[in-house]
Amino acid sequence: MKPINDSLNQLINKKDFKARLEALKKNIMSNQDVRAFIQEHRYELDEQMVDRGLMKMHEFIDQSKCCDKCPSLQSCVNMVKGYHPQLVVKGRNIDVQYERCPRKVQEDERKEQESLIQCMYIPKEILQARMSKITLERERFEAVTLAEEFVSEYEPGKKMKALYLYGKFGVGKTFILGAIANSLAEKKVKSTILYVPEFLRELKGSFQDQSFNEKIEYVKKVPVLMLDDLGAESVTSWMRDDVLGTILQFRMLENLPTFFSSNLNFKELEHHLTYTQRGEKEELKAARVMERIKSLATPVEITGDNRRDG
Repeated sequence: MKPINDSLNQLINKKDFKARLEALKKNIMSNQDVRAFIQEHRYELDEQMVDRGLMKMHEFIDQSKCCDKCPSLQSCVNMVKGYHPQLVVKGRNIDVQYERCPRKVQEDERKEQESLIQCMYIPKEILQARMSKITLERERFEAVTLAEEFVSEYEPGKKMKALYLYGKFGVGKTFILGAIANSLAEKKVKSTILYVPEFLRELKGSFQDQSFNEKIEYVKKVPVLMLDDLGAESVTSWMRDDVLGTILQFRMLENLPTFFSSNLNFKELEHHLTYTQRGEKEELKAARVMERIKSLATPVEITGDNRRDG
């Protein structure tokens, strides 16, 4: 037989638990969102289901529903960061279902957009480039207009000329390429921007790890390619004919848009490609590469002040 004190304590605990449960239920049922949920599902719910679902409803009301309690996605107060709760009926039970909050949706879209732009040896800030951030001065008006036309009209497989942006240092050529890449990413189009001199240096070392063909194949086949600072590299027959020539020939035949930026105009670039490091003069081979570039892109000069100085 249990001592009388144990029986009294058990009775008190039961009464205390019941009182706390009733207080919790009253608090939950006074919540505006909970009441709206019960009203909406009044023909599906009964008292037992509501009682069984008290803890789920408590879980629901204890969290942020519209980012009002969260200063940022990183400091989200919810059980699952970036997801807000919704009450649902599952069978004979009330449950909590989590869906992405607006901040999480924006963050996921940003990451997806960035994943569509492959930057090789290019500063990461280029990922922040946007058409809206380009100052529409006279020196950039033609380039920006043609860039917007390209993005608007782009379709996979459609024969389209890209742009060959040329001008002196710091006038915004690479930034415009980045803005084009971001505009294409908004249309779910994948692109790659690569800095030509560094890419060629890495290719030389890729013979040892047998990744040369893999890298060449990727650059040949990416939907939109952007070759930044063409003409800044040291010219060799291998670089001009086996690398650049091979890539451009494939992209020209497959109607794959290819953008360029350079400090050199077409005539200057042809002269640059004519003379190799060994002093060899190969006009015909340089002209062949230039014909591919001219077939792929329309030359657009960008002038103005060197913005890097400012």
